[in-house]
Amino acid sequence: MQIDETDRRILTALSDHARRPVADLARDLGLARSTVQARIERMEDTGVIAGYTLRLGGSVRPGVRATVLLGIEPRSEPEVLKRLTALREVDSVHTTSGRYDLMVQMSADTTERINDALDQIVMARGVRSTESLIHLSQKLDRGR
Repeated sequence: MQIDETDRRILTALSDHARRPVADLARDLGLARSTVQARIERMEDTGVIAGYTLRLGGSVRPGVRATVLLGIEPRSEPEVLKRLTALREVDSVHTTSGRYDLMVQMSADTTERINDALDQIVMARGVRSTESLIHLSQKLDRGR
């Protein structure tokens, strides 16, 4: 689906505050409420807007976050992903280009839980190398 500048303005406004009433959004964008409502529904129906989510505040978010870079053996991705999926501490997995094959985002309440999960990852058949990066402080979060 093609989106135009008006759609982009709506998406930007929604990314700032997705629970904002459509009437307020329309007023701020200088558009009719029915136009904004119809465009949002069209973008939801076509998958431009995949859904809405809850972002936890810092006071209830797990205290330790880490990024783990994995080098894996050829054709071992399905088995490694199966192991990663089973670990509660794993939040997301991305394929990457360059020296590493996968980037794993993790979170837990303690460094011990992160360490235990890392031990499980290293033991997975097909994992050739790892590099772990513990997040110290967050400087920017656009929430995308």
